[in-house]
Amino acid sequence: MDPTAAGWKTFQWHQDDFPALVGPFWSKREGDGWAYGLLVAEKHRNIHGIVHGGMLGMFLDQTLGIACWEASARAPLVTIQLNTRFISAAKLGEFLECRATVLRTTRSLIFVRGEITVGDRMVAAADGVWKRLGA
Repeated sequence: MDPTAAGWKTFQWHQDDFPALVGPFWSKREGDGWAYGLLVAEKHRNIHGIVHGGMLGMFLDQTLGIACWEASARAPLVTIQLNTRFISAAKLGEFLECRATVLRTTRSLIFVRGEITVGDRMVAAADGVWKRLGA
């Protein structure tokens, strides 16, 4: 899979934080929202040769968090709950795509849902709650 040829662009949350260690990540505009991608490399695998669950959880946390950040007009937020379900294994060389949907916003909380897929196959799904800092 060549993400660039498929219309994806590299995306970096920050140059010197945790996501920079496990990327590169990719992004693609889709209508009013975004999709985020990750090409599975050796560093993402566990001892069984599949993507580590912690990597999938981190990818969901970042992607859902970005959706919440956009929904909050880019106000500072923190994850306060993330319920993750691992559905199928992802393997070396596969391109993971993650999309998130904001379900509800309140003065202090944002509720969101998302999923990671490889093509038509769901790999993981999550729902979570983010808190606006200072609210």
